Amino acid sequence: MSVVILGGNECMERRYKDLCAAYDCQAKVFTKPAGGLRNKLGSPDLMIFFTSTMSHKMVQGALRQMRGRSLIIERCHTSSLSALREILQRHAAPMSPK
Repeated sequence: MSVVILGGNECMERRYKDLCAAYDCQAKVFTKPAGGLRNKLGSPDLMIFFTSTMSHKMVQGALRQMRGRSLIIERCHTSSLSALREILQRHAAPMSPK
């Protein structure tokens, strides 16, 4: 499953990716508005907005880009690791230990 995370804390970027990897998800994290975001989003299965740490303009641009595609969009006010874990538990199964 591919996941795109918009917003969040810059210092937590590595932890977001590690947690997604634990749920067998490939993650792209964009904590700041980046030029050319349209080309970088790709076609994710799940898009997560951490709304407290991102601009309204960034949300609108991402939604406009994803219009007409079948994907799951989650909005969360907090950008904590436990909030991300809850979202991933609803939409992705954790990997079994080897």
